[in-house]
Amino acid sequence: MDGVRLDKWLWAARFYKTRSLATGEIDKGRVQVNEQVAKPSREVRVGDSVSLRQGHGIQRTVIVRGLSDVRGPAPVAQALYEETPESLLAREEAAKNRRFLADPSQAIEHGRPTKRDRRELADWNRWSASIDDKEDGSS
Repeated sequence: MDGVRLDKWLWAARFYKTRSLATGEIDKGRVQVNEQVAKPSREVRVGDSVSLRQGHGIQRTVIVRGLSDVRGPAPVAQALYEETPESLLAREEAAKNRRFLADPSQAIEHGRPTKRDRRELADWNRWSASIDDKEDGSS
């Protein structure tokens, strides 16, 4: 086997769950082969450099070490590529940042008010007239 379609290889190497997801990412320009924007039908050969964005903007750069057009077990899929040291460091740094930076959902202490909370708020707003409000109305 001399070369394999890029979308098939990405699917077989388990970067994307389906071939259509791989094709969609390639069409959006999120996958490059040898630092050039690629098409799904581009042939990937051993030794090519593939840069792709996965998940939450995680950029990965891998070197093609094997070819396959069928999806197999994960250990076989991992043998199809080798991740570059720069890519590994960037992924570890991103994981560390995700771990230490605050998650926006953690900032919400109580969540949405319940029906009971909304009634209490409405009741409080209805009966909380201030002295200043009475003076302005009687003048």
